[in-house]
Amino acid sequence: MRKLKVTEMGRMSVAEFRDSKKQPIVVVLDHVRSLYNVGSVFRSSDAFRIEGVFLCGITARPPHPEIHKTALGAEESVPWKYFEKTEDAVSLLKEEGYTVLAVEQCEGSTMLQNFQRQPDRKYAIVLGNEVKGVQQQIVDSCDGCLEIPQFGTKHSLNVSVAAGIVLWHLSRKE
Repeated sequence: MRKLKVTEMGRMSVAEFRDSKKQPIVVVLDHVRSLYNVGSVFRSSDAFRIEGVFLCGITARPPHPEIHKTALGAEESVPWKYFEKTEDAVSLLKEEGYTVLAVEQCEGSTMLQNFQRQPDRKYAIVLGNEVKGVQQQIVDSCDGCLEIPQFGTKHSLNVSVAAGIVLWHLSRKE
């Protein structure tokens, strides 16, 4: 097997990406501290061609060299908005008809492998702070919680890794 060169992959330009049909999914980052995690979420969001990223609270915003380092330019292709309060982002998404799901370990969570995306619905996933997770009041305002199964000794995943796993699952064609 031979690895493909970047020029052989047929990737679209930023302008083509902006004009392309997107998956009806928005990622909401609730007080994410690490700029590298923010950049990584942008990169995964580009990879799965989602509608956008909402940055909330202390979550850093582009342009920033540390975001760019992991986003590799995806912060320029993926639309984003900033909200001082995560509650405002969730409220707006609900008004716009999104089903809002926290990615969190909660009583009554739906395990990710058991979640079936409805093709006629728009979804927003809320991912939380690296230490505290999604704020309880935000969990309370969501339509449900998705939980990624874990089998080791740790009780959490890196927020950008969790975003990639959930976006991959939501993007699958069944």
